[in-house]
Amino acid sequence: MNGQQRHTEPVDVHLILRRETADGPQVLLSRRAGQVYAAGLWHLPSGHLDGPHEDVVTALIREAREETGVLIDEADVRAAVTVHHRSPSGASRTGYLFEVRRWQGEPRIAEPDVCDAIEWAPLESLPSPMVAYCRAGLDAYVAGARLALHFQLPGDRIAFDPAADRLRIVADVAEPASSAGRPDAAVVDFVERAVGRVAQWTDTSWARAESRVWRIRTVQGGTWYVKIHQNSRFHEREVRGLRTWAPALGAAAPRLVAAQRSLQAVILTAVPGRPLHGTVLSPDRERQAFRRIGALVRRIHQSRPPQPAPPGSGPAVAKAERHLDGAQSQLMPGDAEFVRSLVQQAQALEPLEWVETHGDLQLRNLLISSPTDTRGSDTFVGVIDLERSEPGPAVRDLVRLSDAWADRPDLRDAFQAGYGRALLPAEEARFVIDAALDSVSGISYGLAHGDPELVERGRRTLARLRAEQDTSTAATGDAT
Repeated sequence: MNGQQRHTEPVDVHLILRRETADGPQVLLSRRAGQVYAAGLWHLPSGHLDGPHEDVVTALIREAREETGVLIDEADVRAAVTVHHRSPSGASRTGYLFEVRRWQGEPRIAEPDVCDAIEWAPLESLPSPMVAYCRAGLDAYVAGARLALHFQLPGDRIAFDPAADRLRIVADVAEPASSAGRPDAAVVDFVERAVGRVAQWTDTSWARAESRVWRIRTVQGGTWYVKIHQNSRFHEREVRGLRTWAPALGAAAPRLVAAQRSLQAVILTAVPGRPLHGTVLSPDRERQAFRRIGALVRRIHQSRPPQPAPPGSGPAVAKAERHLDGAQSQLMPGDAEFVRSLVQQAQALEPLEWVETHGDLQLRNLLISSPTDTRGSDTFVGVIDLERSEPGPAVRDLVRLSDAWADRPDLRDAFQAGYGRALLPAEEARFVIDAALDSVSGISYGLAHGDPELVERGRRTLARLRAEQDTSTAATGDAT
């Protein structure tokens, strides 16, 4: 022991008497009164062990009867969480919290000299003021923790203070260590200041190095997404999109909860559904989904009045040669010449008016609800990932999405029915050029960043565009 005093401390028990209601779960709380510690503060029914002869479950049943008048069977006691606590004065103790959902009797004030009120409180909206130790135990319980630390500092208040929240949840053996999967401390601090203490971080990033996205759950049960952008441009574009056209989509797009430019981080609400990428649907359900996608895209494009295109804002031809060089190893014979011919055609195009665009409409950024529901009557489509959002021609949003209806004219028709119109001839011409340029850009990027799916999509799109041009040429007799 190195000559130091052996550590000893009291043991106490806390009753989480829980009932389910139409408005959510509730727990029984009592307000301490009289000549007791923390008078005037809300607390769980609790107490100390009477001595070494009494185990914690027996003590819980006794305290419940003495304080609230309810009778509990030992078989109905469930271990919830253990909290190692230190008060602001430096005294420490260990508290065992137990959940009970079945009992006999109606809870009442059984000890009026130490309790002046008793009430059922919503578990997700606990009252104030509450003993910080008790609040820490309940927060740990909601988070599903088995063990938590709550060591207060000198000067901390006895009552719970969000600005001095000392709860630390100890990871369970059944869960993988999460520290490696969490963002750095600055991001965690930003998130918890915005939405409260986070109980769980789940990495939901795409399988590429630049993707950094987490689904978080707070101790009060809320779910949000945290995203860190790979550069300031992506961050600014996503924040702008979230503040301009996304609100017009309601629940079909995420809502911006908070943004921090210095961290390039955003906190977003969740959009219902799962990605369409990899989801197997019946043909009827697919057509219904694409009709909904068309209507969704129309809402994006009509969210703000169209504007004239800025001078010099035609197709992105300036980077064509660089992208062709980067994609060279995966190009088929004739691909480069095909792209260069389209670049030449781009010089004669009239500019198209600009609207708000998503900029990266592909199946993994489109969500569908209840994908296993074969009725198809409640199909809901949402959109995520706005980091490429910016004003541009409407056809910008069809470039990547068109890969999803390749060889499926029924899906293209469903999209156009939802969108409300077919493309104009000038838009069709611009679409072909933009699709070809996006293809070589995608191949080049995919090769450089280890994204084979992006490479394959680019190759597939180039082959389709060339086949369509060959068919058109054969029909008209025009030379390429």
